[in-house]
Amino acid sequence: MFNTFRHSDYNIDQLGVKGATMESEVERDDQYWMQQALLLADKAEQQGEIPVGAILVKDGEIIGQGWNQSISLNDPSAHAEMLAIRQAGQTVHNYRLIDTTLYVTLEPCPMCAGLLVHSRIKRLVYGASDYKTGAAGSIMNLLEHPGLNHQIEVTAGVLEEKCSSNLSLFFKTRRAQKKAARLKVD
Repeated sequence: MFNTFRHSDYNIDQLGVKGATMESEVERDDQYWMQQALLLADKAEQQGEIPVGAILVKDGEIIGQGWNQSISLNDPSAHAEMLAIRQAGQTVHNYRLIDTTLYVTLEPCPMCAGLLVHSRIKRLVYGASDYKTGAAGSIMNLLEHPGLNHQIEVTAGVLEEKCSSNLSLFFKTRRAQKKAARLKVD
């Protein structure tokens, strides 16, 4: 289903960052895992899906991954986050995903944000903000809502430009294809 890979297999000093601080290690890890999520977003795009990818990590190891498949699976809930979390639950044989970090290229929608809360994800890292349906701070914040029984630490904007440009290019191309199809019919 997915390749088991431990990010801890590399040493930050091997990357030429001598004496790195803990904060820079976290930032470097976040960028690394977001790059992996972007590769999954590419899979979604190749399947004609909105290019969103997600990876769930625990102790430096991928325990679940997914990419948008709502169209191909005829399932409106088949968002990247949903598929990654479902796979992770199967991997760890538990519906609680304690001490995990979810990396996703687009800010989660309300459905996925609710799933993160119920799954007890510890931390969310996302790339592009979603100003139409984002539920991690853009239009609402379900993940840090004080009325809920679990709050999630949120880091926004990791590789934001790349994540945003992938989505913008996808929708620009889709609009051009629809326009060309309309002109062909006329």
